[in-house]
Amino acid sequence: MSIDERRYGHAPEIHLNLNVRDLGQSATLAINERSAALAADGRHVFRFGLGQSPFPIPAAVESELKANAHQKDYLPVKGLRNLREAVAEYHRRGQGVEVSAEDVMIGPGSKELMFILQLVYYGDLVIPTPSWVSYAPQAHIIGRQIRWVQTRYQNNWRLMPEDLERLCARDPSRPRILILNYPNNPTGETYSADELQALAQVARRYRVVLLSDEIYGELHHRGQHMSVARFYPEGTIISSGLSKWCGAGGWRLGTFAFPRGLHWLLEAMSVVASETYTSTSAPIQFAAVRAFQGGLEIEQYLQQSRRVLQALGQYCWRRLDGAGLHTPRPAGGFYLFPDFSPLREQLTARGIGTASQLCNQLLEDTGVALLPGSAFGRPDEELSARLAYVDFDGAKVLTAAGDEPAGPLSDEFLTHSCPNVVNGIERLVRWARGEEGG
Repeated sequence: MSIDERRYGHAPEIHLNLNVRDLGQSATLAINERSAALAADGRHVFRFGLGQSPFPIPAAVESELKANAHQKDYLPVKGLRNLREAVAEYHRRGQGVEVSAEDVMIGPGSKELMFILQLVYYGDLVIPTPSWVSYAPQAHIIGRQIRWVQTRYQNNWRLMPEDLERLCARDPSRPRILILNYPNNPTGETYSADELQALAQVARRYRVVLLSDEIYGELHHRGQHMSVARFYPEGTIISSGLSKWCGAGGWRLGTFAFPRGLHWLLEAMSVVASETYTSTSAPIQFAAVRAFQGGLEIEQYLQQSRRVLQALGQYCWRRLDGAGLHTPRPAGGFYLFPDFSPLREQLTARGIGTASQLCNQLLEDTGVALLPGSAFGRPDEELSARLAYVDFDGAKVLTAAGDEPAGPLSDEFLTHSCPNVVNGIERLVRWARGEEGG
């Protein structure tokens, strides 16, 4: 027996909950930490892994946070009344959905609210794949049954109503939550009004609870986001927050808007919240009121943000498509989901047979950081990956874009203002063609 064992005895045995025993760190956070470590070693890293908004928080919202830094009291579990009213008005104004303050719940990030929703709801979780990296792990932690719905590149990775119909028809009375995320992470895709209406009809037929994750709604590149709640108001929970369109990911503030008929879920979630996080940070809630109230300054901020993201998205898409990769054209957010399968033969010759190997080798050879499609529920052998085109100084780019004439931003502007994105894409394209690191 060692001296330490004689002095302190044996350490407690490892007894981990089976639901978390095999889970790893979130893929998006892991790639960010690996990228930072490589940069610290002197490598130039093109950070296309973590999907964090590059834009600054609007000045008016930041000012409200400073003005309310003194707010120290616990706020109501469901959230500050003024904020819940502002969120309700935001949904009424933007989508014409009838929502009141009583229908809104505020949480420390929509991620936390999604977790609690799964905890209190008894039923299956239906996830179209590819999907955001945390939906499935959250379900696994809770012990929820996951029903994957496969989507296809031919449909630009969108969920088709016939696929949802096929799954629901197998057990028509089974309780289900369907997560519909659009503009989508990881594909950048969205849905037309006709497609949303068709999905709503299936959801209504089988009484599916629809969790509409619209965190990227304000970043629809043409400002034309439409909520599925317009077509299925009685069964849709709208999820939003400040992280993507307001550049405030670290503030951790999310919102859920419920239909009246699902208040039993809202109340159950409130009970769990009262026993876990208690309430969301008071100063941030007061500042968020200003964000959801909108106005000319915030609308101008959003218009320029969309303008930049649309130009970058189209540029990246053209270059990847020209390199022979299967890549849907992005419609919103700041993601692309290229499929390297058309280059499988060349990649196999280089010892690359999975998406994980592809991303590891790409990072090693070029410094370009992507996430493998397997992190988003796709088969590893599919050779798909997610690219977040956010490696630029958002504050400088917004200022520069404001000085440009109206209309689409040019490739010359992007080359000058977003050099890391442009250069990283060029390195990726050369690598895919075997011209660099191959």
